Amino acid sequence: MTDAPARDVSGLLPPKARRKPRIGLVAGGLGTYWPQFPDLLPQLQESARYVSERFRGMDAEVTDVGFISDAQEGAAAGERLRQADCDLIVLFLTTYLTSSMVLPIAQRANTPVLVIDLQPTEKMDHASFDTGAWLAYCGQCPVPEVGNVFRRAGIPFRSVSGWLRQESAWQRIERWINAAHVRAALRHARHGLMGHVYPGMLDVSTDLTLLPVTFGSHVEVLEFDDLRVRVEQVTDAETNERMSLAREIFTLDDTVNDEDFAWGARVSVGLDRLVEDFDLDSLAYYHRGLDGEQHERLGAGMILGASLLTARGIPATGEYELRTTVAQLATQVVGAGGSFCEIQALNFEDGVVEMGHDGPAHLAVSARDPLLRGLGVYHGKRGWGVSVEFDVQPGPVTLLGLGQDRDGGLAFVASEGTVVPGPLLAIGNTTSRVDFGRDPGEWVDEWSATGIGHHWSLSVGHRAGDYRAAASLLCIDYREV
Repeated sequence: MTDAPARDVSGLLPPKARRKPRIGLVAGGLGTYWPQFPDLLPQLQESARYVSERFRGMDAEVTDVGFISDAQEGAAAGERLRQADCDLIVLFLTTYLTSSMVLPIAQRANTPVLVIDLQPTEKMDHASFDTGAWLAYCGQCPVPEVGNVFRRAGIPFRSVSGWLRQESAWQRIERWINAAHVRAALRHARHGLMGHVYPGMLDVSTDLTLLPVTFGSHVEVLEFDDLRVRVEQVTDAETNERMSLAREIFTLDDTVNDEDFAWGARVSVGLDRLVEDFDLDSLAYYHRGLDGEQHERLGAGMILGASLLTARGIPATGEYELRTTVAQLATQVVGAGGSFCEIQALNFEDGVVEMGHDGPAHLAVSARDPLLRGLGVYHGKRGWGVSVEFDVQPGPVTLLGLGQDRDGGLAFVASEGTVVPGPLLAIGNTTSRVDFGRDPGEWVDEWSATGIGHHWSLSVGHRAGDYRAAASLLCIDYREV
């Protein structure tokens, strides 16, 4: 592979347009104070306007229902937010208010709630403040009250406390907005599942009812014939155009067979039509086949098209790995990429876990121009087709998998590490050397004990906080190694 940095190919691969997360916003304080301290409400409303502007600057649709001063107004705000079908509701406690003002909002909207309390500045000026000025700083006072009432009502409690222009507090708030991106994506996702489970891989088998029940997602069960008929309709001109696109994005290794390359390009065009026709947000597939029959050739020709789909934000994953494809979608929508991954080997001398996978890869995590390599007998495959190979860019990464427990419950499982440079296998895989800051054998033991399957998403950056928050909004367990 070349030593040059990876090219920016985003202009060649337009991302899939998705419904933005919907954020409900309501600010409030106790109306009893307004006639007593005439300057207080205007100050708090100015803070509420600043908060609303910050939220509108985020990549989300914001429904701001304004400022509430009593329980009746709280109930009316809750009804408006219920109708808005939000992915997250943010309650801005500007000063003291009673829990009766905000409980109806959480109950009626039936949506995860984040409580924020952001006082005007870092501290009060004790020498000059009177009671009215102090009240603008006591938004923290009702936070334990709301937390207590939410617990008694069976409502998960989340909060961020800080001051109005404190960027570290806004970073914590933004983590919840990222989590809302995940909740929005999974609530409305249409997951394609094509072919059959890889024989013997009991860990990847998934109860298809779990996704609609847990997240609200839809699983579209597809046949390889759904792909076959679309591939048969692809013209030579479309195939050549796709080959030209691939040459702009990939470096072609000398091992690439022209016939296999053309077939992969033809399948890629057919895959795009399949995804468009069924309005898919992800695709997991596998077909074993025998002796080069047509369905086996379709399966062997998937890697190019699946990688291009993944780069567009539509994870397309082999080995029928539905749960890992869901994890890849989660890492994708927070802007962290997400490549299909498993353990390859341990290097005890360097203290790293070598991991990666053959097949579809996410180009966003590539350190260099991705390589198309012709497949010999790699990784149990039958020896034809093309595969994507690249090195994962050095720096912080986070693994995210979707585990399934004995009771059927799902869980996000995450681990933060650092990709470090070093020797890698050149076998048509996406590969990386991940340093978890500990003995690699001990890491494998703890990671395997979480209930993770043997595949997961490798995403760029240290994003465990985002994934922990997403698990909270999705009401599933979260485990971190």
